[in-house]
Amino acid sequence: MRLDGKIALVTGGESGIGRASATAMVDEGAKVHLVGLDGDGLEQAAVELGEQRASWTVADVTDEDAVRDAIGAAVERYGRLDVVFSNAGNTGAVAPLEDYPSDEFARTLQVHALGAFHVVKHASPHLGEGASVIITSSVVGLMGFAGISGYIAAKHAQVGVMRAAAKELAPRRIRVNSLHPGPTSTAFQDSIEMRATGASQQDAAAAFDELIPLHRHATPAEIARTVLYLASDDSAFMTGATVAVDGGLTI
Repeated sequence: MRLDGKIALVTGGESGIGRASATAMVDEGAKVHLVGLDGDGLEQAAVELGEQRASWTVADVTDEDAVRDAIGAAVERYGRLDVVFSNAGNTGAVAPLEDYPSDEFARTLQVHALGAFHVVKHASPHLGEGASVIITSSVVGLMGFAGISGYIAAKHAQVGVMRAAAKELAPRRIRVNSLHPGPTSTAFQDSIEMRATGASQQDAAAAFDELIPLHRHATPAEIARTVLYLASDDSAFMTGATVAVDGGLTI
């Protein structure tokens, strides 16, 4: 029960890594407030987690007022926040630089970088000593990859948000780290892989497996275990770190 009595906010909590991490947090004793765009998915996740352990708000992280209200709803219900998992994201376009739509590039930066900024900005006043903030970046926040310049730029930008916040919040004993998953078996990853390769889901996943030294995708539950580590006191002396969980992709 590493998070016994803790209160966590999870954006992008209706599916994939966010939902798996929320489940893992509840299993470890936390109560969670889920934030995302899909109201039905959020409601279903909250029901599965239990009404005494989970609540939810629909909000777009690019909308500062919506983020402020969502965080306010969590604090009104639970009184404080101990863990903030900024995990909302979008895939952006898949296209070479010369064809990449500028509006799509800007939107992808807004969702990832501005979205993470909004979450940290409005959650930080409600965090006490020993709290943990985790920002989901990506393995491509540590490396380059052709055809997804918007996504790569946004994921690198999140590292900047993390490092600035880690420095600023350290005097309050609040830790801020970024998580960098490699390819993970989610619908989100399937979309990127199929558009990048032009292949079926199965063939696209196999092609990406060949890039990974461990020759497989992660499961959301595996990524969630690292989220738990960063959320808990097990990582009490870690802040400003870029934590890769990528099967060796960045070796």
